Order: sequence, then C-alpha cells, then structure tokens
Amino acid sequence: MTANRKVGRPTSKTDVRNQLIFQARELFSVMPYEKVSIRLIAQKAAVDSAMVRYYFGNKEGLFETMLRESLQPMLDKISHLLKQASDKTLYDLMRAHYMSMLNAPRFSRLISQVMHMPASDKSRQLVEKVFTDSIKPSNDLLFERLVEEGIIHPDLDPDLCRFSFISLMVFPFIAPPAMMALHGFTLNQSFIESLLEHNIRLLKTGMIVPTHTPQHSQGTCNEI
Repeated sequence: MTANRKVGRPTSKTDVRNQLIFQARELFSVMPYEKVSIRLIAQKAAVDSAMVRYYFGNKEGLFETMLRESLQPMLDKISHLLKQASDKTLYDLMRAHYMSMLNAPRFSRLISQVMHMPASDKSRQLVEKVFTDSIKPSNDLLFERLVEEGIIHPDLDPDLCRFSFISLMVFPFIAPPAMMALHGFTLNQSFIESLLEHNIRLLKTGMIVPTHTPQHSQGTCNEI
C-alpha cells in the first residue's frame, strides 16, 4: 500500500463490496442492528473499515444496500412477469423466490425480526422504506394485472389471495427450524423442490384460473 493512496479506495478487482454485503446480511441476521458495527462487518469481510464508508457511506447505507440487492432478483422477476401475465406467472415467481431464499436462508428471518421492532427502530424504518418504494408497488401491480386478466379466481378476494400467496412464499423461511423438525421437515433443496411442486398444485386447483398447462414439471428447480 502506497502512502499517497486515498483512504478506502480498493486496490484490486477483489469483490470487496459483495463480501461486505454478504457479511452484513449474516451479522444483521443474528445480532441486533445497533450491535453490529462497521468495524465488525469489515473484520468479518477481512477488509479495512474504510471500505464500508467508501462503498456505502455509513452503516445505514450498507444495511439499505444489502436489503435492496437481496431483493433485486425478485424485483427483476416481477418486472419480467408483468410483461406476460398468465397463470404461470405466480408459479415462476414462487420458484424464483424459493431458489433465491434457499441461497440466503437467513434473509427472510432478518426481515421478520426487524419488522417486530418498534416503529422508531432504525433498521425497521430502513426495511419499510425499501419495501414501500420497491417490493410493495411491484407486487401490487402484479396482482392488479392478474385480476384484470381474469387469472385470479373471481369468487376469491384478490387482496386475501395476495396475502395467501405471500404466506406460501415466506413461511418456509421464517418458520423456526425446531418447529420444522417437529413436523419432520428440514429446510433444504429437496424439501423446497417438493414444497414448490405442492404449492403450485395448490395454486392451480384453488386460486388460479388456468390459461394453459404450467411447465414446471418439465425441469427441476436447479434449472432456474
């Protein structure tokens, strides 16, 4: 390291930024927001703490970026599905969410824990900010499109259908592992693949008015 190097400026192509986001997600998932320091995150990422300030400005910036980038694959998927609304839309969205969360199983628990905090809590405020200006508008628009296209069963309340769909998406990843074990389940690839196929059948026979035969049986979840 040369003496005239600017503080916090990376010196190689090593993906320091992604490592900081990964370590932040891991730490915030197991520790209260106020207990996670910039120094600790940097230590876990094996970089200088100046890297946090360089990439994110401060801890709040890192936390918000971690939320947004963890949710971005889902936003991209919703944006794509809005262009081809059909009965297969929700199947593909659930599949994409399951695979994304299987790679980051603590993320859903992090969101659940934070949203149980008081409204004045900084981490909750940041989560609400991210969901309000990104996930919720996209999700609402998707369901509005599905209702307009006659894909949601007309005898069902579309708002409750949206709530049920979110429940199917989220619960496997926020259920306590001990509770899962009591019922004989383990959150792993095999379980998620079986649950995905099961939930698709539930949607197809209950909430969705099929427009064509879904293609989920032609490949495995590993192909997503």
